[in-house]
Amino acid sequence: MGKKELKTNAMRMLEKLKIPYEYLTYECPEFVSGISTADLTGLPHELVYKTLVTTGKSGEHFVFVIPIEAELDLKKAARAVGEKSVEMLPVKEITKVTGYVRGGCTAIGMKKKFPAVLDESARTLDRIYVSGGKIGMQLKLSPEDLKRAAGAEYADVLQK
Repeated sequence: MGKKELKTNAMRMLEKLKIPYEYLTYECPEFVSGISTADLTGLPHELVYKTLVTTGKSGEHFVFVIPIEAELDLKKAARAVGEKSVEMLPVKEITKVTGYVRGGCTAIGMKKKFPAVLDESARTLDRIYVSGGKIGMQLKLSPEDLKRAAGAEYADVLQK
């Protein structure tokens, strides 16, 4: 019997949408920051994006995909999704809300489809890397394809 190929929800969703992607796996038994992930995999920091989940004043959840070295500007983020304010989702709620674990969270294939925003810095890139839906996996795809798969919009949501 051959070893079963590893597929995450994100990968299944990309395949269903016929979106080309590549994935890479790396040894990582527990959560590490996006910067550590880039260093572990030898990926250029400017091509690696992290996925952040927030809760708006309305109680709705919103997903933001931003460069690993950047910080989310909560005021800009709230404006981008039409909320009065947003705050980071507490770490202990990530799996319950998204179906993914911290460090393996991606905007593609969450338990429920949430409004998603891809920082506009990704527009200028041919390819970006995002979590593949589990710790130790990164997906490489075009920002446009990520935007389509996640149903995202572009917006400027970074602290300057």
